[in-house]
Amino acid sequence: MADLTKAERMKLPRQAMPEQDPMIRKSNFQEVPHGFTPELAMAEALRCIECKIPHCIGGCPVEVDIPAFINLVTQGKFAEASRKIKETNSLPAVCGRVCPQEEQCEGVCILAKKFQPVAIGHLERFVADYERENNLVELPQIAQPTGKRVAVVGSGPAGLTAAGDLIKLGHSVTIFEALHKAGGVLVYGIPEFRLPKSIVQSEVDYLMRLGVEVKTSHIIGKLDTVDELFAEGYDAIFIGTGAGLPNFMRIPGENLNGIYSANEYLTRSNLMKAYDFPNADTPIAKGKNVVVLGGGNTAMDSVRTALRLGADNAYIVYRRSQVEMPARAAEIHHAQQEGIQFLMLTSPVKFMGNGSGCVEKMECIGMELGETDDSGRCRPVPIEGSNFEIEVDTVVIAIGNSSNPLIPRTTPGLNANKWGNIIVDPETNGTSRPGVYAGGDIVTGGATVILAAGAGKVAARAIHNYISNKN
Repeated sequence: MADLTKAERMKLPRQAMPEQDPMIRKSNFQEVPHGFTPELAMAEALRCIECKIPHCIGGCPVEVDIPAFINLVTQGKFAEASRKIKETNSLPAVCGRVCPQEEQCEGVCILAKKFQPVAIGHLERFVADYERENNLVELPQIAQPTGKRVAVVGSGPAGLTAAGDLIKLGHSVTIFEALHKAGGVLVYGIPEFRLPKSIVQSEVDYLMRLGVEVKTSHIIGKLDTVDELFAEGYDAIFIGTGAGLPNFMRIPGENLNGIYSANEYLTRSNLMKAYDFPNADTPIAKGKNVVVLGGGNTAMDSVRTALRLGADNAYIVYRRSQVEMPARAAEIHHAQQEGIQFLMLTSPVKFMGNGSGCVEKMECIGMELGETDDSGRCRPVPIEGSNFEIEVDTVVIAIGNSSNPLIPRTTPGLNANKWGNIIVDPETNGTSRPGVYAGGDIVTGGATVILAAGAGKVAARAIHNYISNKN
């Protein structure tokens, strides 16, 4: 097989990743895909035609040398392939699972013009898992200690990436995490069936083995401020606190019992393991008729969680059509396989209670698509007289989040825009405060794991330059 010509490689079929049967997995929280076998991984890696100009590298926000790691896979050098990825990406097992590769590296793969792109994400996941499961993880060489200290606020993908890059450059790095577990949105936002918490913990443990210190249950802006961190001797600070402030519909009845933000619903289930009640002593609403409002990945995570918690009917209600849904195509496909019901071109008007303060009905109105709006999608327009009601006992609102306001409010001179996002120099991710950098959702608003990781990498490079030249 390795002697195939480039033309023959291009015609090889993309290898499908084995996964749980939909009728079985909809009742458990185990990971949906099983991952590649070594044979499948090597067969898929052979599809890479080793382009002279590998656009896939440019499509990767964390600059992974994709052709090099795939070449190692073709040789069966799986652990070496993982180490190649880790030269620029500290979170390969995470990114291989949740990054939108179809929009990034795979989206610019030359094969995609006539065939299916190389399954770069599946291969990344495979080699990271192989290295970890076979106890083959090796620590890279760390630069000599510089004596410089960096505080990283937030342990989501932006903070973890920045910490990983800075520790390898010889700087002392401390991560401050507000919650009791490190991982940020990776542990509180993404369900077990899509990203097992053990995977996130293994990536955090790897950084700690490199020398990163992690302080949990430590809220910067409350226990310490940015200025107090500088007073404690930190030479630079990276802010990666994410977009953890939920948005609501602001329609009548939204304060009824049984109506949750996706943040609370997923945090209860994921970080606090409410799905495993009573083994984990965290209650959660296990509704029979559950509606999730929204069309992004968070909405898909919420509605698939509701189904696994025992819902008889689990609905997605979205005001545009499926074409406009921002969720990954794979997540929509998995949800449809599991029996999630999609009510497209539908928007809630009000919630109605049962007299005891609990939601029992939701009034909706039909929508049609009008002119294109600022997002590049067609604007949904209500259809007069199309109102109808749905019986519900649980509603999860997953229409996006705003940036965490705590640090901008407690840091004089730190500029933010009208949405509360910290304003940065796009070349360095430096803020209006010297020595303070920021990246991820706190800057962009809700985005993807890989874009946050890319922001952490940009900031780490700039922080290294800043503190290396600091007296």
